[in-house]
Amino acid sequence: MNLNIIAYIIYLSITIFIILRVGKICYKNGNIYVAELIPNHADICQKINQVLLLGYYLLNIGYCAMTLIFWQKIISVTQLTEIICFKTAVIIFIISVLHYLNIIIITKYIHKLIK
Repeated sequence: MNLNIIAYIIYLSITIFIILRVGKICYKNGNIYVAELIPNHADICQKINQVLLLGYYLLNIGYCAMTLIFWQKIISVTQLTEIICFKTAVIIFIISVLHYLNIIIITKYIHKLIK
């Protein structure tokens, strides 16, 4: 049995679940945050938040799928566990960095967008 296929299925299941869950949470709370930055422009706030969510999904799920190409051959269950844990940790780190970058960019440049 090829352990790489099992690892891919487990990895994609875990990471896509994390990405979708974090995306929903950030989208829900992001509406409030963006609305606070741009008062009296609810429609613009909603659209900005939708674009951020779409970009977040595309970037992270695309990155997860692309990383599968570079995996080495998995020969043991221990190695399978280590690789899945490491790759999942990388995705969580990337999600957190992107989240903070989005907050910084939106906070700095949002007023330029609405003028």
